Amino acid sequence: MKKSIVALALLSVGVVQAQELVVKIGSSAPLTGAQAHLGKDTENGVRLAIEDYNKKGVTIGGKKVKFELVGEDDQADPKQGTAVAQRLVDAGVKAVIGHMNSGTTIPASRIYNQAGVVMISPSATNPTLTQQGFENVFRVMAHDGKQGPAAAKFALTKLGKKVAVIDDRSAYGQGLADEFEKAVKAGGGSITSREFTTDKANDFMTILTKVKSASPDVIFFGGMDPQGGPMAKQIKQLGIKATFLMGDGGCTPELIKLAGDAITEGSAYCTQPGVPLDSMPDAKFKDRFKARFNAEVQAYSPYSYDATSTVIEAMKTAGSVEPAKYLASLKKASHKGVSGVIKFDEKGDLKDGVVTVYTFKAGKWVPLK
Repeated sequence: MKKSIVALALLSVGVVQAQELVVKIGSSAPLTGAQAHLGKDTENGVRLAIEDYNKKGVTIGGKKVKFELVGEDDQADPKQGTAVAQRLVDAGVKAVIGHMNSGTTIPASRIYNQAGVVMISPSATNPTLTQQGFENVFRVMAHDGKQGPAAAKFALTKLGKKVAVIDDRSAYGQGLADEFEKAVKAGGGSITSREFTTDKANDFMTILTKVKSASPDVIFFGGMDPQGGPMAKQIKQLGIKATFLMGDGGCTPELIKLAGDAITEGSAYCTQPGVPLDSMPDAKFKDRFKARFNAEVQAYSPYSYDATSTVIEAMKTAGSVEPAKYLASLKKASHKGVSGVIKFDEKGDLKDGVVTVYTFKAGKWVPLK
């Protein structure tokens, strides 16, 4: 009799487990290399959202769902990005949160489009991404068509009219620098020089010596913090008096660490799509994030969290985890996320995206009022 009861109990557990639907959500970002701090920040935003939903419990289409993170390292390399995209498709993910860099996101998006997998980037800001006509591609951050002009307006009104522009020749860095340069010229400023480097370089003395000869008021760098930090140091070493300005790739605690005493109050600024962390609707996100991962928010984790929660809410609304069935709900999303309300326009871009300017003060980036 006791054996029968035990057998029935085990059978019952097996039925419950069988009814639980495991839904894989992919994440792709650079988890190794110079940008790993940003990539891990991005992936942990996805991880935290998945953990939160699994704790609450989600039922979709009458089945209890358990979400599972499938994380991949694209090394911020376009070729690796496409390889990763194919692996995620082959793994049967129902959505991809990523990629982090525009240079990996744009080529990877073509693979997701062909496979019919939804992709939401938390941070790829090159406008080209959503100009390809892919109905399954979205982003939750304002693109560089907004960030470039915002940075240019700030530079021209607050810092000076003579501007030198440097970019790292990545899809993100060059794309942002191009938008910035166009806006500077349209606003009556002058470009004293346009130089370029790579996203692997750390010696900028030659190009900075050229920049110095034109005596610019501002040096704008389109690139990420692994290059921005050393560049700021070398600007100081050469005695260049220009103000240093970057986009979101430099709006990180890591840039401050890498630059050391090369940046001081009033000598450096950066722009970041979105509102300041402390002004986000979920002001406690950074505390929850730190408690879970023992790390400070670097830049993109609020947005990867929101991308994840937005796609899960779309699945719930549609009653299906299949991209073809929940896509319509995603397009109509109006989700109250950590960073704000997530709504998409007809291209898949974030509606009403804003850009914030930050100044360096008391050892950290502080938003300007």
